[in-house]
Amino acid sequence: MSHGTDSASVASPCTSVCIIDPVTGLCGGCFRTLEEISGWIDFSATEKRTVIAALDARRSNFGAAIEARLEDRAER
Repeated sequence: MSHGTDSASVASPCTSVCIIDPVTGLCGGCFRTLEEISGWIDFSATEKRTVIAALDARRSNFGAAIEARLEDRAER
């Protein structure tokens, strides 16, 4: 990833709830992938904004995935 001079101006979405879901591969707190979390410091501002723009959809999809798994467990 490329370095950007203004990359520090884009705040991390980290919520300090670092639990990686084994099915989705997303953090249950910030909804980033491990690659995005570990590379955040090196991402350009544009790359960071791209990740942030995807988080709302990931959050919705993550919730649906968790609900589906809970329903599957309840049916067993």
